[in-house]
Amino acid sequence: MSSGRERRQFPRFELEPMYTTIALRFMDGETFDLEGHAYDVSEGGLRFELDRPIAPGTRVALRITLPTMQGGDRGPGRAVFVFANVVWLEDEDQPGPYKMAAVFSQWARAGDRERLIGEFRTGVYRQAA
Repeated sequence: MSSGRERRQFPRFELEPMYTTIALRFMDGETFDLEGHAYDVSEGGLRFELDRPIAPGTRVALRITLPTMQGGDRGPGRAVFVFANVVWLEDEDQPGPYKMAAVFSQWARAGDRERLIGEFRTGVYRQAA
């Protein structure tokens, strides 16, 4: 029986996957060669999908571009970069796309955390249940 208490440290915000792109690279890679979509995001992690499954425990770098971030990689609206650990993979044996979740371990650039939190404060994103 659930106690009804929220176990997450940070509130999650729902995203429209078709408008919320992410890119992933492995720590030994130099380019973000895997692209997918995000379902929800918080200050502490992300639920996303890719055409390729990534094993839980894998350390990755993520580029997250929310729909309201129009500047791409440069300027005040640029994408957010973060290092993360994949923590779960849903239905690996089913055909893709594969849904996964990652917990953020370190922000890649100064200001990325604040930029993401600022997006949540715009009121555009609805808090997930």
